[in-house]
Amino acid sequence: MLCGIDEAGRGPIAGPLVVAGVVIKNEIKGLNDSKVLSEKKREALFPEIIENSSYHIVFTDAKTIDEKGLSTCLKDSINEIMSKLKKEADEFLMDGNTSFGIQTLNHKIKADATVQEVSAASILAKVSRDKYMCEIAANYPLYNFHKHKGYGTKAHVELIKEHGRCDEHRHTFRLKALGEDIEVIKKGTQKSLF
Repeated sequence: MLCGIDEAGRGPIAGPLVVAGVVIKNEIKGLNDSKVLSEKKREALFPEIIENSSYHIVFTDAKTIDEKGLSTCLKDSINEIMSKLKKEADEFLMDGNTSFGIQTLNHKIKADATVQEVSAASILAKVSRDKYMCEIAANYPLYNFHKHKGYGTKAHVELIKEHGRCDEHRHTFRLKALGEDIEVIKKGTQKSLF
């Protein structure tokens, strides 16, 4: 059995990284890359995937991403998923162009659009992360997390300019728009283009 793995939240400047692994047990119709599905369609598929698969979802908060770096957090999440689902799956496939140095992990670019298990993982990760960002929005009313979900939109960057970062923000993700030196990146975290 194949376990598909995908993430949501690699690029945002606030909120968690969410990685999901899915082993499909029964047929699920309408699966695709979460980015091409409407929010309504993703949310309708979410409980169907939960009901018809074995799955595991890993959240990594902004503070841990700042401390360990994004690549390490991704690798740790994938290893946790592989450990949790090893009885259900004998093959693991990650969307993207790297296996993060994990010997038994395969990878494929655009797997989230072409392999149903990875599509399902993409939906679980995206819906879980979006739900989290909407839930915390009330605790951080200055930032409108429910609107941009932590991504570096112009409106979000303007709010950071006005109020500074909160503890849901990734402090190692430098913002050019704030005059931060984008070369000063801690522990291999990616550069921000915003």
